[in-house]
Amino acid sequence: LQVFDEEGKDVTPHPLFHSDPNTVVPRQGKLLASSAYFGATGSVFLSSFSMHQPSGANASLEQKRSCLLTSYNFSDVQVRQEEIKEELTKADLDRRVDLYLTETETIWMLDMPSVVVSVESEDAARVLERNRIYVDICTNRPGSDRFVEKMMQTVNGAAKNKEVQCDKIIMEDKGMMVTSWDLYDSFHVSEIEPTSKAEGSRTPTGKSSKPHTTKEHNQTMSVSSDRGSTTSTMILESAVLGRIHEEEECHSEAILTSENFQQDLFFMERILMENIFQPKLAAYRQFPVLTDPNVTSDTSGTVAAVKEAKQEKHDKEKKDKEEQKEAFIDPSILSGLNKTPEEIVPPRLERLWSYVCDLTNGHSVSSMVWSKVNPDLLAVGYGAFDFKEQKKGLACCWSLKNPMWPERIFQCEHGVTALDFSMASPNLLAVGMYNGSVAIYDVRSCNDAALLDSSESSNKHTGPVWQLRWVEQDRGATGDGKKERLISISADGRITEWLIQKRLDCTDLMKIKRTESEKKKLPGEKERKSEALISQQAAGMCFDFHPKDTNFYLAGTEEGHIHQCSCSCNEPFLKTYRGHKGPVYKVAWNPFSTDMFLSCSADWSIILWHQDSQTPILTFSSATAFVHDVMWSPKSAFIFAAANESRVEIWDLSVSTLNPVISRFANPRVKFTSVLFAKNTNCLLVGDSKGEVSVFELQNLAAPNSNKV
Repeated sequence: LQVFDEEGKDVTPHPLFHSDPNTVVPRQGKLLASSAYFGATGSVFLSSFSMHQPSGANASLEQKRSCLLTSYNFSDVQVRQEEIKEELTKADLDRRVDLYLTETETIWMLDMPSVVVSVESEDAARVLERNRIYVDICTNRPGSDRFVEKMMQTVNGAAKNKEVQCDKIIMEDKGMMVTSWDLYDSFHVSEIEPTSKAEGSRTPTGKSSKPHTTKEHNQTMSVSSDRGSTTSTMILESAVLGRIHEEEECHSEAILTSENFQQDLFFMERILMENIFQPKLAAYRQFPVLTDPNVTSDTSGTVAAVKEAKQEKHDKEKKDKEEQKEAFIDPSILSGLNKTPEEIVPPRLERLWSYVCDLTNGHSVSSMVWSKVNPDLLAVGYGAFDFKEQKKGLACCWSLKNPMWPERIFQCEHGVTALDFSMASPNLLAVGMYNGSVAIYDVRSCNDAALLDSSESSNKHTGPVWQLRWVEQDRGATGDGKKERLISISADGRITEWLIQKRLDCTDLMKIKRTESEKKKLPGEKERKSEALISQQAAGMCFDFHPKDTNFYLAGTEEGHIHQCSCSCNEPFLKTYRGHKGPVYKVAWNPFSTDMFLSCSADWSIILWHQDSQTPILTFSSATAFVHDVMWSPKSAFIFAAANESRVEIWDLSVSTLNPVISRFANPRVKFTSVLFAKNTNCLLVGDSKGEVSVFELQNLAAPNSNKV
């Protein structure tokens, strides 16, 4: 390539270094500036290229191109040098090469700052000055500790002060002492005032009735008019007094029957009950007992006397209880601790109060259940178990706020044998009765009439409903989740599901058939006896659904068998547990170890079962009396309570499997019928045959930590 100037002279620069074609030239990837090659000549020319001499047609073409290039100024032209491939050795390939990635500077293609204030306005200079200051601050911001990054969404509004002028509120404390004489005088004045007002109203009437005639006529008729007015005044006074008396009676009756007055009495009664039962309620809720420090000196002697009497009574009860406990403390408790019996405080039941009133006195407690949403609301069913002692039943809802009178009272035509609160609708209380009927009550309503009953159902039970329960089941439900069903078991041998619609109707889940005896039968009698057994039904006594899988449940029968059944299986029984010799009154799954369950029976025994074994694991028999009820503790997998006719027992399987850790005897001619653990406290409720529900506190009973039996 040749370069000519404007006069036609060849000014092509000659290279100072002639490279050997056999040597390797390193690659150069940068653009060479003209000033780097030609120094301070003032003009910029094209850099030289390493080229071979052209030949032939290519040579003439290159010559023409060079002639054309002479007419242009090459001051701004930069030419990339020809790249020569570099041969890399093995060492070069193994050599480590570091690459550094850096961020380039931001290239602003378009910058149009926003304008809010017009340039021609008066504040333009001030705004420009503030913008300049802000730009300087942003420029000096990096690396400065005076600036902190923050974000805002809205601008805080300006605070406003508003003054209002009003009169000063004056507070005064006033007191008054009223005696019985003041009350009598005030009441006497209230009776006299209506009479005086009536006389004042009659006086102008008498004056206006007098005829306005001459003075002579008035004088002659004065005596007769005075006599007539006196007689009429006496008649009017008697009539007015009678009317006032009737109005006062109506007014007082209206006050006593008004809803506001009854509601005020209701709240006042609760306040008084809480004041009276405050120490007991505090012990029930495991709160410290508060004492009133502001006791006056006048009542200090009375309070001290009451406290002394209570302390003597408490000491006497404690002594009697300790005498009872000495025979029932398990020796393993004492052997496990290196202490003497005098140093150990044994577990015991401390009585707090009883739910009893005149209505429930004489009725036997058949069942008890807590509300699903209100842990202070207790429903108790009252009815007799014996056929000869049947009478009208009761279903009462008791509250901790008033232990002396129930909040709701539902009168039933027959004895109540079972009840349960709904989970989906906590205000619904289902009640089962001795004649086989089922009723549903609304505890929110003050009306004691049933919302629904099974009197119109053609498929209702024909025997006593021994147990009733709301069960949540999700049998493949995808849309509305779990479905709640009302299940009952009766002495007619049927386990029934009740359908709650416009009326109460039912369908049978299963009919309990009598099982065959395990004795060998003769070949000729086998078919005839099996047909007879299939036609007979066993009376159902109790049931309990599995706590995790509500498709499976246990059913106890009058013949002493426990059947494991399924809601989704066609077979009548999956398994049969044979161990009791009398009617099974209660079965209960363990809430922690869900493969274990308890059963109690009229054969004086309690049996612990495993669902995979048809042989009893443990049998508990501490007294020769019917065991009516049994319940697991909601806080431990080892503790359960049992109620037999003579006493209530607390068993702790981690301590002993031979004797209960706590026993409390019933009063003479009283039988315990049911037990129920409190939900959130260490208390036990015990119902008896006299209609009394006693609340006991479990003291010095440590629950084991393990949740497996």
